Amino acid sequence: MSFATKHSLLVAPYGGNLVSLIAQGDERDVLIGKAATLPSLQLSPRSLCDLELLATGAFSPLDRFMGQADYLRVLEDMRLATGEVFPIPITLPIVDVGEIQSGKEVALRDSKNELLAVMLVEEMYQWDRMQEAQRVCGTTDLRHPLVAEMSAWGPWYASGPLRMINLPKHYDFSAMRLTPAQVRELLDDRGSQNVVAFQTRNPMHRVHEELTKRAAAEIEGTLLLHPVVGLTRPGDVDHYTRARTLRVMVDKYYDARRTVLSLLPLAMRLAGPREALWHAIIRRNYGANYLIIGRDHASPGADSTGKPFYEPYEAQELFARFAPMIGVKMLPYKEHVFLPDENRYEALDRLPQGKTYVAVSGSLVRDEYLARGRRLPEWMTRPEVAAILSETAPVRGQQGFCVWFTGLPCAGKSTIAEVLTVMLMERRREASVLDGDVVRTHLSKGLGFSRQDRVTNVLRIGFVASEIVRHKGAVICAAVSPYREARSQVRAMVGGDRFILVFVDTPREVCEQRDVKGLYAKALRGEIKGFTGVDDPYETPSAPDLRLNTVECSPRDNALRVIRYLEELGILGEPGENGGGASAGMVEPSPGRANQSSEEGKVHSSQ
Repeated sequence: MSFATKHSLLVAPYGGNLVSLIAQGDERDVLIGKAATLPSLQLSPRSLCDLELLATGAFSPLDRFMGQADYLRVLEDMRLATGEVFPIPITLPIVDVGEIQSGKEVALRDSKNELLAVMLVEEMYQWDRMQEAQRVCGTTDLRHPLVAEMSAWGPWYASGPLRMINLPKHYDFSAMRLTPAQVRELLDDRGSQNVVAFQTRNPMHRVHEELTKRAAAEIEGTLLLHPVVGLTRPGDVDHYTRARTLRVMVDKYYDARRTVLSLLPLAMRLAGPREALWHAIIRRNYGANYLIIGRDHASPGADSTGKPFYEPYEAQELFARFAPMIGVKMLPYKEHVFLPDENRYEALDRLPQGKTYVAVSGSLVRDEYLARGRRLPEWMTRPEVAAILSETAPVRGQQGFCVWFTGLPCAGKSTIAEVLTVMLMERRREASVLDGDVVRTHLSKGLGFSRQDRVTNVLRIGFVASEIVRHKGAVICAAVSPYREARSQVRAMVGGDRFILVFVDTPREVCEQRDVKGLYAKALRGEIKGFTGVDDPYETPSAPDLRLNTVECSPRDNALRVIRYLEELGILGEPGENGGGASAGMVEPSPGRANQSSEEGKVHSSQ
């Protein structure tokens, strides 16, 4: 169902009408009664975000999770089956089909079993994970968070008509969580037909403030500040902090007559160029006809070789090609820099030769100031924002982290983990230890050794580890964790900059010699089936953060290598008087972990 918007100055929703799937009155009452008799499907956090935006019209003209015809054409041509440009597949994955059948209805529920919607399943179709990853993300590299996540989605997608009974419950920032229809009403009240939207998943610094104000002035219109508060990049500043900083900025530093702030419950795909186009379509449905696009838009960072997944301006190039077809114009973000001699900001390409300037970015704020406990200067960040960030963003040495040891059974993971735990205590950092064998007897009791059970075991350990890290704790995990996909999912759970994958690289013959339980011998005789390294594969990490040799190095030396690496990353401070010990040599960080010096924050002279 869709409804025509009232006479408005704003650009029409994409497709002409704003979709609404929300049932009301008698229809809602009937659906609630019916849902109690239907099989249920619990939605993942990603599907929950997608469902909310489908129901409120943010994905117009979509009125359901995509069927196979739409899905395949989106992969190949970035268009729906009816021809409209749409670059990202919006699908409903099903891990376990169970009682769900084509032609039957199913109740959609959240993780707490709260009723959300009823869907008539018209289609169930299988999909190819590698094909979707390559088409949408441009890569099959498991360092891409979405690619890693896909392996847990299940083999089926389902589609069919939806009726929303209850929108997901949000108890935070209720006044800022606005539907497309509500945002359009506020924008209409501002009285301008031109609206420029600003997409952000980071706290705003002064450069952001400057460019958004200039963008609104350039189009002689209204500014829509539209931060994402659904799923963003692992390791991002939490949305509570970001929303608080934006609220204070809008209250104190923006013109209320020309600004609207609304939170967007979007599950980002971090798909770079395709995602930029998708963001524009979404913002059109909220009433914007311009979108600011900067460098590295919606980028997940670097791949497993240390190279960026996307070129810096690849998103701008794709957007420029499709802008006329989606009815949203791009305002390309030109890098702005601070001029210390004049106490103002200016576009870098407009500086005269020889002008002194300082480059500013979100990573500079996060990594060079907050992480190091340095006070944010007022020319970089508003003082109210700096105060909020300082309260909620601990210095690097006080942040949580996870050291994950992987390797064959009897490789020496638990031994090194035990030594590392003691060395961390010496440096006044307590760490929780999640040992694979111990977890098997408690958290994962009852699981077998099938591939799926092994993956489930690893993900359970990963979930606990991610919660410890989120609460600023240190955790050491020692688990065989034989499959790359599962390890990549754990990295995404924890956050790439807080997850250190350590490959304990011990040859199998050495592991056999160390095996006091005789498990290798039993597996080789066929008495044990599915034993990792014998008749079940161990997938060697392609790009571990550290690789340890247990044949030539002692557990103490290897633990020291991990300590040195944590110090290089800034996770641990320099050891105290008794914190050193024999050096194990300098550690060569693997690609993607190198601490390269940034040009941001340094004084430059324009050429």
